[in-house]
Amino acid sequence: MGDWNDLVVIEADPADPNRYLTPQGWRAFEHHLERIGVKGGPDQALDVVSTIWGPVVDKDHRGRSRSLRWTAHDPEAINSGLRQLEHARTLVEALQIAQQAGIPSQNFVCADTTGRIGWTLTGRIPRRVGFDGQVPTSWADGTHRWDGWLRPEEYPQIIDPPSGRLWTANARVVDGATLARIGDSGYANGHRARQIRDGLLALERATPQDMMRIQLDDRALFFTRWRKVLLDALTDQAIANHPARRELKSHVQNWGGRASIDSVGYRAVRTFHSLLERQVFGALTARCLAADPRFDFFFAARQREGPLWKLIAERPIHLLSPKFKSWDEQILVAVDAMLLSLATDGSELAKRTWGERNRSRIQHPFSHAMPVLQRFLDMPSEPLPGDVHMPRVQAPDQGASERLVVSPGDEENGFFHMPGGQSGHPLSPYYIAGHSAWAHGEQTPFISKQIAHRLTLNPGMSH
Repeated sequence: MGDWNDLVVIEADPADPNRYLTPQGWRAFEHHLERIGVKGGPDQALDVVSTIWGPVVDKDHRGRSRSLRWTAHDPEAINSGLRQLEHARTLVEALQIAQQAGIPSQNFVCADTTGRIGWTLTGRIPRRVGFDGQVPTSWADGTHRWDGWLRPEEYPQIIDPPSGRLWTANARVVDGATLARIGDSGYANGHRARQIRDGLLALERATPQDMMRIQLDDRALFFTRWRKVLLDALTDQAIANHPARRELKSHVQNWGGRASIDSVGYRAVRTFHSLLERQVFGALTARCLAADPRFDFFFAARQREGPLWKLIAERPIHLLSPKFKSWDEQILVAVDAMLLSLATDGSELAKRTWGERNRSRIQHPFSHAMPVLQRFLDMPSEPLPGDVHMPRVQAPDQGASERLVVSPGDEENGFFHMPGGQSGHPLSPYYIAGHSAWAHGEQTPFISKQIAHRLTLNPGMSH
């Protein structure tokens, strides 16, 4: 979730709209015509307009064109260097190879045969000069620019931490000047990473079963304090003459503390949290939205949790939405909005479980175009435990792309989970093989003891 692109504000020539200003003077826009074939209709022509920094992608609220400077547009950021990992002999060699690999930036965690462990980032990282990349700026005078890429020695890395543990979960790993070099493109808030960290630190010696338990951890620690906020709002006075609130309080009191498929209380707490933060920040960003209704300011900041909790904990009256007389009133309105959202189809509250909402939705690309093929191509839709703020990260259309636990030299006792099955061919008997184990957290072996087919590769032999 680092910042690998920038929007460049274009300074167009008032006398000639086909020219823009660069550090070398005025320059004409480049035009590339692309034709898009349309079934049953005429081709559509797309005029791709480009600058020395990248393609023109939009206009801002002042009508100024903006181009996109992105690492993936640069040939130097695309290479097959990751293959050199096959020849790495030490941890340091592996980290340096990863840092110079031309792939989209990813967390890279490595261990070598001596027991050393390390973390770094793969992919090229731009060297920004004159600005921090937080907002679009003009690069016309050359004071704002990218000056090549960071050298491997400038990359963030962690080697042999005192805890003997490394973990990543799309969250921030570094701080200070190092974080400034990486940039912020919406990293996760860290609660999932914290549960993983605590699970690892609790182990003296890890077995594959221990590691799998950490990956399947669906405890709702993130929402524990929000459960208390919700219960505190459901006072005796609030639930008097209000059967729905009274029933809700019972479900929340007995929520189970996990994102389990049968929990009504977990779904209620989670929905309450989402509606409350939308209410709180919606009021604070209302004028921004009025100025530019195209932009959803609510989703612009991934780090909403800290400010939200501070507002609810301290309840400053000057930041209260003018729609409400008190924070207590606003919180209770969010409670009722949550109850209303769970009753939209007339179902009883007791049936609005987390599993009803959190159902897998894994579709084959062809079934989008031809719905008649859905029952042949799509994975079964079934309730999933887990959620985004815990190690067992699962949602209807996203989740753990794999779970892999293997100790080198002991592969037979390892585990492997992958959604969607082993084969991409719908007619293969292995098309959905293993998908059920991923959905239900069953510990399937990394190496099967039952071999149905064997493929033998003979290097150097011709056919």
